[in-house]
This record gives sequence, structure tokens and C-alpha cells, in this order.
Amino acid sequence: MSQFTNEDEALLQSMLRQLLQSVKEKITGAPSVECAEEILLHLEETDENFHNYEFVKYLRQYINNTLGSVIEEESEKCTSTQSQSEVSGYDTLVQHVTKKTRESKQYREMMHALKNVMMVVVESLVNKFEEDRMCKKELDSETKKKSQSYYGTDNYSDSDSSFNQSYTFMSQEQLQLLVEKLDPIQPKEVRQEALQTLCLAPPSDVLSSECWPNLRKHLTMSLSDPDEIFSEKILRFYAKTFSSSPFNMTREVYTSLAQHLEFYFLSGEYSLRISSGLDVSNAEVTRILKKVRLLNEYQKEAPSSWIRYPEKYMEEIVESTLSLLSVKHDPNHPASSDFLSPIYFLALLDIKAVWFKKWTHAHYSRTVILRLLEKKYKSLINAAVQQCLDYFEFCKAAVCKTSRVNDFPQQHSNNEQKFFYTGSELQYIYFVHSLCLLGRLLIYKQGRNLFPVQLKNKKDCVSLTDLLVLFTQLIYYSPSYSKEALAARTDNYSPASLVMEILQVFCDQTGCATDCLYTDVVMDALLDPLQSLLNGTEVFINCLETTLIDIADILARIAAAEDGLSVLLYGGNKNSAKENSPTAVHIIVQFTKKLLHDDISLLSGSELLQVVKGAFIFVCRQMYRTCEGLQMLIPYGLHESIGEAWKKASLLSERVPTPVTGADSTSSISLDSKNVVLWEETLLDALLNFSATPKGLFLLHSTGAMSDCVSFMFNSLSKKHQANEHEEFDNGVIVAQMATTPTAAVALQSSGFIKTFVAKLWALLECGKDDVRITQPKSTPVDPIDQSCQKSFLCLINLLTYPAVFELLSEQDIPNKPMYSHREVPTDIINIIDRIIILNSEAKIHSLFNYEQSHVFGLRLLNVLCCELNTLLLLETKYKVSQVLLTAQEENVTEALEGPGDFIVDSLSVERNHVLVRINLIGGPQERILPSRTLDKGSDPYPWPMFSSFPLPKCYLAEVPRKADFKQDKVLDKLMSILQSPGGQSEWAEICRRQFCKIMKTRPDTISGPILAELIEKFVLHLSESRSNCYFSMGRYEATDADVKKENLSSVQQLGIEMTVRYGKHLNLLKEHAENELCFVLMNCEQFLKQQQRAVVSSLRCLQGHYPGYDWFASSVFLIMSGDGEKTLTFLQQFSHLLVSAFLWIPRLHMSVHLPIATVESGIHPVYFCSAHYIEMLLKAELPLVFSAFHMSGFTPSQICLQWITQCFWNYMDWSEICHYIATCIFLGPDYQVYMCISVFRHLQQDILRHTEAQDLQVFLKEEALHGFRVTDYLEYMESLELIYRPMLLKDMRNIRVQNT
Repeated sequence: MSQFTNEDEALLQSMLRQLLQSVKEKITGAPSVECAEEILLHLEETDENFHNYEFVKYLRQYINNTLGSVIEEESEKCTSTQSQSEVSGYDTLVQHVTKKTRESKQYREMMHALKNVMMVVVESLVNKFEEDRMCKKELDSETKKKSQSYYGTDNYSDSDSSFNQSYTFMSQEQLQLLVEKLDPIQPKEVRQEALQTLCLAPPSDVLSSECWPNLRKHLTMSLSDPDEIFSEKILRFYAKTFSSSPFNMTREVYTSLAQHLEFYFLSGEYSLRISSGLDVSNAEVTRILKKVRLLNEYQKEAPSSWIRYPEKYMEEIVESTLSLLSVKHDPNHPASSDFLSPIYFLALLDIKAVWFKKWTHAHYSRTVILRLLEKKYKSLINAAVQQCLDYFEFCKAAVCKTSRVNDFPQQHSNNEQKFFYTGSELQYIYFVHSLCLLGRLLIYKQGRNLFPVQLKNKKDCVSLTDLLVLFTQLIYYSPSYSKEALAARTDNYSPASLVMEILQVFCDQTGCATDCLYTDVVMDALLDPLQSLLNGTEVFINCLETTLIDIADILARIAAAEDGLSVLLYGGNKNSAKENSPTAVHIIVQFTKKLLHDDISLLSGSELLQVVKGAFIFVCRQMYRTCEGLQMLIPYGLHESIGEAWKKASLLSERVPTPVTGADSTSSISLDSKNVVLWEETLLDALLNFSATPKGLFLLHSTGAMSDCVSFMFNSLSKKHQANEHEEFDNGVIVAQMATTPTAAVALQSSGFIKTFVAKLWALLECGKDDVRITQPKSTPVDPIDQSCQKSFLCLINLLTYPAVFELLSEQDIPNKPMYSHREVPTDIINIIDRIIILNSEAKIHSLFNYEQSHVFGLRLLNVLCCELNTLLLLETKYKVSQVLLTAQEENVTEALEGPGDFIVDSLSVERNHVLVRINLIGGPQERILPSRTLDKGSDPYPWPMFSSFPLPKCYLAEVPRKADFKQDKVLDKLMSILQSPGGQSEWAEICRRQFCKIMKTRPDTISGPILAELIEKFVLHLSESRSNCYFSMGRYEATDADVKKENLSSVQQLGIEMTVRYGKHLNLLKEHAENELCFVLMNCEQFLKQQQRAVVSSLRCLQGHYPGYDWFASSVFLIMSGDGEKTLTFLQQFSHLLVSAFLWIPRLHMSVHLPIATVESGIHPVYFCSAHYIEMLLKAELPLVFSAFHMSGFTPSQICLQWITQCFWNYMDWSEICHYIATCIFLGPDYQVYMCISVFRHLQQDILRHTEAQDLQVFLKEEALHGFRVTDYLEYMESLELIYRPMLLKDMRNIRVQNT
């Protein structure tokens, strides 16, 4: 059956119609012809009725009848030859048979016959379709009119899908005939009829036909047809093509339109000039705008699809576009500069160059565009730069002539339709387009590499820096606006707002900001108006206030980035910085101070003056909230200026009437009063941010605004229901800094901050959230501290440093009520201790809903608090914590018939056991063994012995290795001989230091015991005998037993002595009667230091008399001297003359006459505002990852370092390392205290990063000892730090006697 009869054709036509009717819904739902073809090709996979269609059955039967014998014959051949290994396996057999069948004569004849008959069938169907359509056309003329009305619109870019329109499917012959009819040489009527038919054909069929290249030529030529209707129909066909065809086809239509426009602009027909303006109602102009608009619409849509096609397709579009936009008159032409080029029309339709933004968004297209711009079309960039320069020159000239720049028309704020644009308006529109294009170009490295550019009328090249200077100058010369226009500024196209958008984007892009903004030349341009105002020179700026606000905004963004801050502080090139050219920070802070003092005449009386002040205070705030920034600002006393301004604003705000309930808010409080309150809050916020650094917090105290700032912070946090992560980190850092000083801790208490925090903590522990609907029982927490309470736990740790604990608890007793209500919510820290830590009664236990979880929380908190030894002594002496825990352990046993029962191992007993060992045993990582707080797997889950009375089981005491007999060391002998016979003081001290370093690097173990005692004794003795080395006055003190016996040691000191002696005996350093010797030392030290203290009237409890903590440094020296009280006291008296004593010996400067009265009244020790401040500063420079980890944890390095230094690293280092720490600081200088802490952080870097991720950094640093840290391993690193930072550190350390350092 190789031939078809007429009956077969009719049958096939009927069956094919049936098939198409069955799948009609699927086809009509397709977005394009290609998709419809895909649906038909995969119909067998998607249609379950596929094999039931008559057409499919017919084809299957026809193929079987034609090729059945061929398939059987080939199958038999393969089967017979299988034994000869020609083919093997089922898959291979099928492939072989299929191949042979397709190569057969019968197959070729069958395909030829099928093709012929189907062509006839399809043609018949199409003809029938045409007949039906014509009938419908005659019967439904109304529908036709509506359709024509639709096609007559000029919205060419919004055509419907091809399957929602009436299409005529055309054969190649018909399309070829259309091409011939559309030839420009044909009569007009013939071409119009052909074009009408073309508009009804599917664009994809037209574009994929063989005759499309010729048709494209005819259409491109016909676009210039003088008949407007004819050319519009071509545009309609183009628009339909853009909306319904794939990118690989539409690119040819786009390039056709672009080439037509390019030829048109270059032809003699085009004669529009810039100077003549542009009338958009003109027919010729309208035609151009419609064509350019169609191009622009496609430009915006193309990037979404061109990545799916070969790069050459996209490159064709890009190149045709750039070629069109580069069109201009011959330079020798007299009217070349007045030529209204295509880019003006594009700018008119897309003023902000959105097309360029979309084209450069993806790397795929951006690479091609920038390559073409560099290789062939750099004139586009040159022209854009030239346009910006021309506009700037015009503005500058206008301002210098004291005329208004906005005489130059820019935009129309009214809603009236505009039909005519003057030449000046066209130039401004092109300027905006150029500015936006250049702003986008400079974001990318390749774009910045296009500079410098050479302009025709400029001798020198325009560099990237020159362009950025031009941008900043455009801000200055931006037109002034009315208040109404200023309020709606985001919607206009003023140069200032456009440049601000560009510069703001630059600031957010690290690489872009570095190349474009972080240079001295650009900074000078930004600061030029400030410098002029400071110098009192004439300022040619159109709108001074808004310009200053814009400058402050950019400066603040620059200061927010690390590299940007460095440029502001040190200049673009630190090495080439000159003394006679101050860096940006100096100009900014001087200008800000002048603003605060109302010392700038041009701004006096301005309504925006407070806004300008606030903007520049914010810039300074971005700098002084960092340690390095604050260092640069301190000499200017900015904190004092802001403090004075706040006091004035505070007096004014007190006069603001209180709003009356029910009254109109606008009438009860005037706008001026609201501005006063807002200004006061701005100043308080600025002062509050000083507390982000240790020295800044010290400066804040000197302003007298501490309590007000804390209240402001608390009120601000209360108003914000949800803060972003950045604010949470900042608030955590500020609270952690404040909690380290007594004044701020008291302010946190009085403001209500602590009360609110405790109430929220209690709600989480005991009540849960009120707004959570309970649908099922709450799950039992798996972790010791539930995740919902973890954040509060860390905040509580941040808050409860020893200075805060002493102020809040030193005069507070445990309530120990006989009864507690379930509704009784704690309001203070003492209540937290009472309710969840010291549970010494049944009433307390029964008052808790979640007894076990809450008590574990309390024990974990107690464990962290007791890591600070002063806090441990206070809690132990005041609340007998150990006895409470021992009693609880004693009661937590099984009942036994005879003898004591066994301890019950549960979460509480395990936690209590750990705390008891920690608080009763002093020692470094290798000197004590702390029991685990988790259970092990196996038969013995908790091998650690529990106890309910002292002494501790010996298994927790690590064996102290016996000291080996050291052999004679030449370097040590040399150091000893030098100490015996000192020469010139400066040279002698330096030689001693060098010899000490040699010993530390080669044989550090020799520096211990009696040798260390002798070394530091002689070194300190010789230094104290030299007046030049004595920082403090050389007073005399004679110790007598009769005098000191009159003084009674406090309970804290007595307990500290017991712990010190116990530790010393464990180390085999002390003998019997050591307690009396240590008591003698401490009592005499107290008397000795009391002679150098001043009387202070203060509400702070830490300033009521004796030093509030224990003297850990004196105890350390006592152990070094092997318990010799006389030698210890003599050493400490001599040591007290040296500068290093101020930083190693914390009680040395308690209420000291050597400090300014303001420093004493603050209760802030120099170790905090000097050493800890520089620790944070160096940490950021040397270990930025660690510094960031602290910030992300809401914790501060200064807090943990103050704890380490105060207790001389007891419990954190082994005794040998503590000796090396003390010896290093004495021999090498007090700045080594800072380098030591930096070295510790370097040693812990990986652990810090890991625990930051686990969100328990505070707990880790306070609880864990410094495992593996050896001073000698980091001595070379510390020496490298000394070379860089010593001059700065020692200068500041020597200035602690100066007011407001």
C-alpha cells in the first residue's frame, strides 16, 4: 500500500481534523507556535488517549502493512548471525533492525508517499479554514471593527499571544509571493495588501522561512515610507514579533529596526537640531519616537531571555544598539555640535538609562557590552562625560554670577502633558541619561578600566578621579528648591539627588568605593565646602543646607566601612600623609564643633540648622564609636561640646508642656517643641554611642549625662518591638561596656533596665510567652539551658561583672521569705539569686513551676559568676554559697538502712558538684581538675566523686611537678651580674630587657621561684632609685605591727587569704604560718596606699573606703617571694613608684591622689579606659576576625580582659605562666600587658570563632582556662607589636594623671 487514493485522502483529512479537535485546548493554551509544535511532538507521552485516535491507528496499520515484511526479514537475519557475535542483546538487536529498515527502499517510498498525501490533506484543511474565516468575517463585521481598532493603537510592545489572534498559516510559496509584493518597486496598493496579509501570518513562520532575509530588507526600506499608516503597520508586525517569538528570531527584527534608524539619522532627510527644540506632536518626530520606544521596550525585556541563546545573538543586538547611539554628524560639519542624535530620543524615553542598567546587571552580557565599548564605541563614554562637564560648567557659571541654576529648565512637577522641549531641556535630559549611565558603568571593574578618557576640547585626559570630583561638585551646584519640592525630592531629577543615588551605591560596593571614593582628591572635593566655611572664605553653593546634609550622608556611609574609616582617619595614603594637610577627620570634627557652637554665620537662623548639626554629629559618631576613631577625636573635646548642647536642649525640653489626653496633639504641643525634644534625643543618642569603647565610656561619664543616656537607651529599646541584628549587636556591646563600670551599672539599675530585663527572664524561665496559644504540653528541654533562655543567659553574664555585682549586691541581703507566691515576679538581681540559685528552703522550691530547669539555669549562672574571683569572694562571704550547695548535696542521697546513703546522680547534683569544685579550688589548666557536667555512656556514667563536706576529694587536685635542678645558665648569670652592678640607667635597663628576652626565649623555666624573686627585686630596686623612672612621688612608709593591728581585715580579704595560702601550699611555695605573713602584707599595703588616697563624696559603694575587691597582685608577689612578708612589702613599696604598678597592681590607684578628681569619682580604673581600650583597638587591627566575633556575640574584649588582669590570670594560667606575665610586664614595660592579651586572643582565635557560631562565647571565655598558652611562645609576636604601637600606648599610659584623657 504505497499509493493513496482520493478516498484515502478524504479519510485522512477527516481523521486529522478529529485529532486536532481533540487536542485543541492544549494547543490554544500554548504561548507560541514552537510550544504548540512541542506539544504535538510529545503527545504520546502526555495524552493517555493517544493510541485510541483513528489517525494514529490508521498510521500504525499503514506502517505495519508497508514495512512489516522488511522488519521480519531483518530480524531473522540478526537471529541467524547472533552466534557469530555480529549482534548481541535485545537493545542492540532493535537498534540494528531499525537502522536497516530505515535504509530500505520500502521505507523511502513510504515516507515519500506519506509526505505527498499529507501536504494535500493539510492544504485542503487550510483552504477550508480560509473559507470558514471569510464567512465568519462577513457575518461578524462588528468584531472585525474592534479588531482593527485594537491593531490601530501604537502600543506596539503589548501584542497578545499568537494563539489568541487570527492567523493565516502560509506555505513557502505564499510567503515568497508576499516578499515579491512588498518590494519597494511595487505599487502602493499591492504593498499595502501584502502587508495586511503579512500581519495576519504567525511571526515565527515568517521569521523561520527561507525568504525572511529578503523580506527583512524590504521591511527595513519600507519603514522610511512617507505613508505613515504603512510604516505603522510594519511597526505593528515588529511589535507582534517581539511579544510572540523567541529571542533567536526577534534579534533580527531588532537589528533591522536599529539599522533603519541608523540609516535614517545619517541620511539627508533628517534635519532636526538641538537648538531648535523638539516638538513631539510633529508627525515626523512622533514616528521616530515610536520606533525608538519600540527598541527601548525590547531592550528592557531582552536580558531576561538572551542567556539561553548563543552569545553571538546577544552581541548582534548590543552592537546594533551601540552603533545607533554612536551616530553623529561629521566633525567637520558646521552643525555637528547641534545635531540631535538618536541618544537624545532614547534619553527622552528612558531618562535614567534603565536599559543600560538591565544590560549590565548580569556578567554574561556585561562582559560583551564593556568589551565593545572599549574596542569600538568608546565615543559613547566620551560623549557622556563631555555632557556632564558641559552641564557642570553651565551650573558653575550660573552660581558664580549669583543667578539661579534653576533658570535652566529641568522638570515639570505639574501633571500637564508636555509637547515641546527646548534645546536646554533636551541637553538636561541627555545629561541625566549620561549621569545615570556613567554611574552604572563605574560600579564594575571593567567599566572603571575604560578610564581615563580623552575629550576633544580638553588637553588632559579625564581620569576616574576627575569624574568623581565632578560628581561631588555637581552636588554643590545643584539648583535650590522650595520646601514643597524638597519634600518630594525622591521623585525629581535634580543633579544632587541623582549624584547622591550614584554615590550611595558606590559606598555599598567595596571594590567600587575603594577605586572611586577612597582617595585624597575625592575626599578633598567632598570636604571643600566645609573647609571654606571653616576658613571663612566665599562659598559658591546654591543651596548650602541641603548640600551639607548630602555631604554628611556620604561621609557617614564612608565611615561605616572599615576601609572608608581608615581613609577619613589617616588619608588615602598613610605613608604620604603630610602634617600641613590635615586628614578628613580633623576637618569634619572642627566643622561639627563650629556647628554646635553656632559659629557659622551663613547658617545662622536656618530652619534646617539642627538637621545639618545632627547629620554631622552622626558622621562623627561613626568614627568615635571605634577605638581608632575616638583617638583622633579626643583632642577636640567633641564629647564636651555635645554635652553642653545637650544640657541646653534639656533645659528647653523641660519647658515643653505635657500632652493632654483627648486634646489635639498638634494644638497641645507645637512643632517647635517637638523639634526641641527630637534634638535632645539626637544629642543623647550621640552621647550614648561614646560608650561603645572603654575610653568613650569614660568620656561619657565626664559629661554628666550617663544616667540620661541609659534612660534614653532603655526607653528606645522599650519602644522597639523588634530590632534588627545590627542594632542587637550594638546594644549588646554598649550594655557589656556599661556593666564593666560602677557608674553605668547603677544607671542601668535606676533606669529600670535591669528590672524589665529580670521580669522578661522570669517570664521565659517560669511562665512562657503570654501570646502563645498552648495546644500541647511544652517539651522538656534537652539542653541544660533552653534555647529560649540562652540569649537572656548571655545578657545576664554580660551584665554581672564584678563592678556591677558590687554596686548592686554588696549591701543586699537574701530575702529568705517564709512563703513565695507563684505570681511573685523577681524585680532585681538579688531576687534572681534568691529564687533560682540559693534554694535553701522548701518554700522557694515549691514556688517554681519548672524547678529543675530554673535551678540548672541558676547554677550555670553561678558557675560563670564565680569565675571572676572577686565576685566569688563576695557571694561566698555574703551568702555562704558553698554551704548552701553542700547542704543540698547532703540531702540529695538515697535512703539507707545503715550508714550514709549514696548520692543521687541527676542534673542538679552534677551541676552542684562542678560549682563546688570550681569555687573551692584555685589553679590553672594543669593545676586543677574540674568534673564534667555531662554523663558518659557505659556502666559508670559519672565517675567523679561527689561530696557534702570539705576538704575536696584529692582526685580534683592535679599533681604539681617537682622543680628540676637547673644547670648554670650563662645568659642568666650575665643578667644577674648586670643587676648587681648597674651602669647608666637608660642603657642598663635596655641591656637587662634584652637579656631577659633571651632567657625567656631559650630557657623560660629558669624564670621562677627564688630566681624570679631576685630578678624583679633588683630590677625594681634600681629603677625606683632613679627619679626619671619614678612615675609616682617617692613617699616613705614605715611598717610596724602596732599600727597595722588596729586595722581589721574584711571578710572578703580573709577568705582571699585562705584561698591564696591553700593555692600556695598546693604549689609547694608556702610553709606554715603563711596566713599571718600574708595578713601582715595586705594590712600594711592597705595602710600604705591609704596615705595616697583622697577623700571622695560619692554615692558609689566602691568609693566608700577600702578597695572593694581582693588584692590578687600583692598575693601573687607574696607567692613569688615564697611567703616572705618583709620582702613582699618592700618590693611593693618600691614597685609603687613605677608606672607599671598602675596597670599591674589594681588597688594601687584606688581613690588615688595621683589621678584627677573626675577620674576618681567615676570609679573607672585606668586599666579599663587605657589598657582595655587599646586591647580593643589592637585586636581590631591585628585580629579582625576575633574582633568581629566579639561584636557579633554582643560581648566586649575589654570586659574579659579586665577580669583576667584584675585577678592576674589566676584560674586561667598555670602559676609558671602567671610569673612570666608579671615578669614580662615589669621588665619590658606596662604596654606588654596589652600585647599579652592580644597574644591570648591570637592563641584562642579558632576557639573564639567556633564558640561565636555556637552562641556561647561569653561562657567559654569566662569558664575555660587558657589551655596550651605559653608566654614564651608569643614573645616574638609581642615584640613585633611593640615596634608598631609602643609610642602611642606609653604616651597614653603616662597621661593617666591628666584630666579627660
